[in-house]
Amino acid sequence: MLSLDGSFGEGGGQILRTALALAVCTQQSFHITRIRAGRKKPGLQPQHLAAVNAAAKISNAQVRGATKGSGELEFTPHTVRAGHYHFDIGTAGSTTLVLETILPALALADKRSTLTLQGGTHNPFAPPFTFIKETFIPLINRMGPVISTTLERPGFAPRGGGKLHFTVEPVTQLQPLQLSERGAIRQQYADILIANLPAHIAERELAVIRNVLAYPAKHLHIHVNNKTIGPGNAVSIIIKSDHVTECFTAFGQRGLPAEQVAMEAIGQAQRYIDAGVPVGPYLADQLLLPLALAGSGEFVTMKPSLHTTTNMSVISQFMNITFTSREISPQVWQIVLN
Repeated sequence: MLSLDGSFGEGGGQILRTALALAVCTQQSFHITRIRAGRKKPGLQPQHLAAVNAAAKISNAQVRGATKGSGELEFTPHTVRAGHYHFDIGTAGSTTLVLETILPALALADKRSTLTLQGGTHNPFAPPFTFIKETFIPLINRMGPVISTTLERPGFAPRGGGKLHFTVEPVTQLQPLQLSERGAIRQQYADILIANLPAHIAERELAVIRNVLAYPAKHLHIHVNNKTIGPGNAVSIIIKSDHVTECFTAFGQRGLPAEQVAMEAIGQAQRYIDAGVPVGPYLADQLLLPLALAGSGEFVTMKPSLHTTTNMSVISQFMNITFTSREISPQVWQIVLN
């Protein structure tokens, strides 16, 4: 049984989620201590428990320590079972982080699965649904599986209540992925999602993007959805290139001017464009596990974050592989799976 220190490196919930995903995929047991020890609310919170329970459900795992606030967990998986699954976080915790925990195993299962997730769909510090749909899933599909998704209802913090659906057609082996060049940028556009808030918020955000980025009107979109449980606002900028589509999102917050929200999304997008790389900083972290399961691959990205280097270390403890990071220039790094 592998022993993991949950406070290592970045010390957040990603260590646990990566461990769960790889435990299920490789049929290895693990024991993790000091889970999120340095966080304001240490230990397992509802979002992390949802990931544990989902991973346990699809693999009929034996679990010890899966209680709120627990700093220690023991997880012993068994054979992955494809099927029809429905997981409700019960809070505004991120549905997409739960998805990323169990998707690798379902993408390698023996038959088709369907998945419904309830909770937060557009969360700060987690991949929003737009990123999952536009960026992450198309790249995973390029590796062999056929994954489709629909957003039934958005969910924002602190109320949650969002609902996502996924269909997963698996493969027996993931194909390697190489993203060494971005290629020409073919299209850029902005999507603003607003729910149960005054329309002028989205209009002001749109005005900033139009003025700063000079997007034509046909590339500026406002989506109003008042079927959510609570209010919310997300500004996404999508950049479609020859070899990859990237997505950068900023979230409205109480007391934060709409113009500042728009500028945050613009800043993320401009840093990515200026770097000239295919893979942005968040996508870099999320590609590591699929590449590890494929057995090889490489990509060019910006300087790896502590989140990314921590993820590399956790993966190497489950699998006999090594990621090598090489600085090409101060803004450009290559990550290769050896």
